[in-house]
Amino acid sequence: MTESLTCAVGPLRPHHFGISVPDLDAALLWYERMLGFSLEERLFIDKIPAHIAFVRRGPFRIEIFQVEGAAPLPDARRVPNLDLKTHGNKHMCFEVPDVPAAMAALRAAGADIAFELTVAGNPTAFVRDCAGNLIEFLQPFESRPVAA
Repeated sequence: MTESLTCAVGPLRPHHFGISVPDLDAALLWYERMLGFSLEERLFIDKIPAHIAFVRRGPFRIEIFQVEGAAPLPDARRVPNLDLKTHGNKHMCFEVPDVPAAMAALRAAGADIAFELTVAGNPTAFVRDCAGNLIEFLQPFESRPVAA
């Protein structure tokens, strides 16, 4: 008989992913234009101090911070495979129906494509936002080819 594990915190659901950028206004425009997010709230937190915005698309939010004097994202953190060599958060990921079509649209809109590849028969791609933060795109599991 398998023992069931008890979760310490109870029910969970995704709420947001946080990123830091050098220019909040540029990031707001990028996430709206490239990925269809809209501004939900904008505020300033004196204690940090930081300008903050929440953008939202459907139930998912991104919290974007602009902090005076913050260090830029190191070059190695802008490359998916190299970023894995540094501990910490890696990227956010969005599921899209057709990765090649999404990349073609993002490329046409001027997005910085980090790379495109096929993993186990499934197209996968990474782009960089206007601050170099990595964003992954993959197709739904149901659309992946079945191995023979």
